[in-house]
Amino acid sequence: MTSVLHLLQEMPDARERLAYASRMTEVAAHEVLGIVESAQPECQRMVTQCRDMGAALDRLATSQDLTIDRARSIVRLCSGMVARMGVFAGAQHAALGDIMLRQDFQDLSGQVIGKAVALIQNAEAHLTEVFEAPIGAAVHNGSAAPMLTGPQVPDKALKQGEVDDLMASLGF
Repeated sequence: MTSVLHLLQEMPDARERLAYASRMTEVAAHEVLGIVESAQPECQRMVTQCRDMGAALDRLATSQDLTIDRARSIVRLCSGMVARMGVFAGAQHAALGDIMLRQDFQDLSGQVIGKAVALIQNAEAHLTEVFEAPIGAAVHNGSAAPMLTGPQVPDKALKQGEVDDLMASLGF
């Protein structure tokens, strides 16, 4: 019975751990979504600029009246585009690094959730033993043993408050 009481005392800790992992997940999800949302407009601008630049280069390549000045003008436009692509790539690299940092909690929250699940599984196993024990048997150290009849030694007996707390925690 004391192992069941111990497990019941650990339940609030497991609940707090799961709530903590849930909060960490929620915060990280919002941060990651914010990073992605802020990066999307620049991505779309780059897609449009690259598409436009490709079309202009295709037209220039098939143009019959290509002059040196016109070619130089296009090369300058391409140079500017390459420079913007470098800045864009650097910004996207930083955004991806931020996303990765926001996800670093995954390992920690996985450990927290794993410990809480183990505690719940252990509690479930012990509670199942207690409630499935045959009438007239007591669960002691994981095995059913015949109950001793007669008066209990006062320092070994459960106090009424402990019994009341146990029953209240089980919904009775």
